[in-house]
Amino acid sequence: QVQLVESGGGSVQVGGSLRLSCAASGRTIRYELLAWFRQAPGKEREGIADVAVNGNTTYAGSTKGRFTISRDDAKNTLYLQMNSLKPEDTAIYYCAASIPGRAWWTLTRLLPSTFAHWGQGTQVTVSS
Repeated sequence: QVQLVESGGGSVQVGGSLRLSCAASGRTIRYELLAWFRQAPGKEREGIADVAVNGNTTYAGSTKGRFTISRDDAKNTLYLQMNSLKPEDTAIYYCAASIPGRAWWTLTRLLPSTFAHWGQGTQVTVSS
């Protein structure tokens, strides 16, 4: 069983930047599709970026060009660099790892049901 722990959230002003980290423990996540999701109050959980084993990435339209997802498999860690932050980026941000043993190219990208393991979330608040 893998455990995921996010860090790096906080409060920032409009236009600022944050870098989120997601540290995995228990076993390696190097063979899995990894993703970041977010959930704002009263809204559904939204997939914002994912990264496959070979580095292939997918971004939601709302974050493309501003957010960058990356992974360091040697450190068993996932990252999300967030730039040009907007008030609508305010949410709890979660990292996730896909269902083990399934080839990443067969998985539906940015869909919550694709992912079996989740962190507890970290709050990001963007104020104007």
